[in-house]
Amino acid sequence: MRHYKDMPKDMSNMFSLFSQWKSNGGYRSLRSRIIFIILPILFLCYYILGNEISETWMSAVGLFLPDPFTNKSYYVAYPHKYSFIMNEPEKCQKENAFVVLMIPVAPSNTAAREAVRSTWGTERIVGDKIVIALFLLGLPISQDNRKLQEDLLQESEKYHDLLQSDFWDSYYNLTIKTIVMLEWLSAYCQSASYAMKVDSDVFLNVKNLANMLLSAPKQNYMTGRVSRTALVTRNPRSKWYLPKKVYSSFLYPPYVLGFGYVFSIDMARKLVEAAQLVKPVYIEDVFLGLCMKHLGIALTDPPEKGLFNVFPVRYNLCRYSKLIVTTTQSLKDQVEFWRDLQTPGPYC
Repeated sequence: MRHYKDMPKDMSNMFSLFSQWKSNGGYRSLRSRIIFIILPILFLCYYILGNEISETWMSAVGLFLPDPFTNKSYYVAYPHKYSFIMNEPEKCQKENAFVVLMIPVAPSNTAAREAVRSTWGTERIVGDKIVIALFLLGLPISQDNRKLQEDLLQESEKYHDLLQSDFWDSYYNLTIKTIVMLEWLSAYCQSASYAMKVDSDVFLNVKNLANMLLSAPKQNYMTGRVSRTALVTRNPRSKWYLPKKVYSSFLYPPYVLGFGYVFSIDMARKLVEAAQLVKPVYIEDVFLGLCMKHLGIALTDPPEKGLFNVFPVRYNLCRYSKLIVTTTQSLKDQVEFWRDLQTPGPYC
């Protein structure tokens, strides 16, 4: 519970005004008295209850909360049969892929796709191993979705690297997007050895990724930035809020953070099967952790610390030559850092 000293200045100002009003001969009307009694109580409830706020109470005082937090849906439309509108079903077998980079991206985010295509998405051969990159999209939800869909079809004809399924592409459908990715790998890419789900706005060192996988387990393998003691967020104002009726435990099972994780290709089928039985939540990396727990398969820590970085690493040629993935501040940084690393070494 928060200490009263931590209450914001707005609250102390309210009590100051109340004292001043009283000293100036207040209590002029019953209505005024009621207002000055009720308002402090409401504010106290709002600040003191904090994370223990209930959905019933939240709906009763919804005026304090932005609309997105009072109208959220925490359930995921899965299991459900989703179909591919754009597909590259022979990509893995034709190119004899060792590792497949699966990159979820919004349909409208052409800039991110172009940034990947001009940087780490171009790294197709590491030693004798083949790496391929594919972008995963849902249906556009913007007002000009018809024009955008036509543009996507042309982009697909040009690059042959788009996979699009018939779900609405939104933040709260990321779990659907993730399972659709796994369904595609299970159906069309069993010839590969590994896959990596990686966000489009990161720096990826493909050479280090491939080299790590040369000595990685071939089955029951998933690694990345592993979170092992994450608390469930009960604050309805949080982006990651989950009510108790959706997930009752106060602690999440171990899971890999969603910005970039790697798994052996057999895990695609196993996770899809588990997803039919595990109650889905919209936080997609947590949902995979729940599926891994259901399967009884432990996550693997990376062989070294600092390979998977959820916070942007300050650029240093030596440091970036050793990591596998890091988030970046901008697409500009992503492109510039990658280009700088293409210069001949030594880097340290």
